[in-house]
Amino acid sequence: MAKLGKRIRAAREAFAGKENLTVEEAVSLIKANSNAKFDETVEIAMSLGIDPRHADQMVRGVVGLPNGTGKDVRVAVFARGPKADEAKEAGADIVGAEDLMETVQSGKIEFDRCIATPDMMPVVGRLGKVLGPRNLMPNPKVGTVTMDVAAAVKAAKGGEVQFKAEKGGVVHAGVGKASFDEAKLVENIRAFIGAVAKAKPTGAKGAYLKQIALSSTMGPGVTVSVDKAVSE
Repeated sequence: MAKLGKRIRAAREAFAGKENLTVEEAVSLIKANSNAKFDETVEIAMSLGIDPRHADQMVRGVVGLPNGTGKDVRVAVFARGPKADEAKEAGADIVGAEDLMETVQSGKIEFDRCIATPDMMPVVGRLGKVLGPRNLMPNPKVGTVTMDVAAAVKAAKGGEVQFKAEKGGVVHAGVGKASFDEAKLVENIRAFIGAVAKAKPTGAKGAYLKQIALSSTMGPGVTVSVDKAVSE
């Protein structure tokens, strides 16, 4: 069995016996123990009472974090002509059409968010097997298939976060950086929890929000009281 380093042992000891905390308590604990050599991402994982295999129980949405993610989001846009120019002016990192499709097909995916104008979907549709598993496929339900590419690019760059339930009914995302002020992290986390709560599908039965956990990139996780996180 590998020997744990001092930093990991100390973090685990700090987290031992602590669970079902308030969001504020969890953030304070995570920040106090985020001492990696880089600015760690604060991550949230929410276990939901759903079965994503059923269409009426799928959870998917988007939320604008009030204080941003702290991450430099690389945005690719599938567009032609004036809309391509509009995307570039808005700050898109990669803009293209068939040429971009070929780049993605070759396995070169150098972006975190993908946006497309509706007329480009026949081209983008060929990339479903590549972009789908990475949760990068443009979708009108989350505003990434749109004619207003400038607004979509600015939203993606400004702290908008997409979420989608995985097979096990878990939604996870980065909600800020450990260097953020505690109040800003708390605000971001509550915004994310609120968005997932509002996205409750019609087919969900019984308890919808089952468990919420927070962690930093290199740190242990801690559970947050669902009741307190939703009611406060």
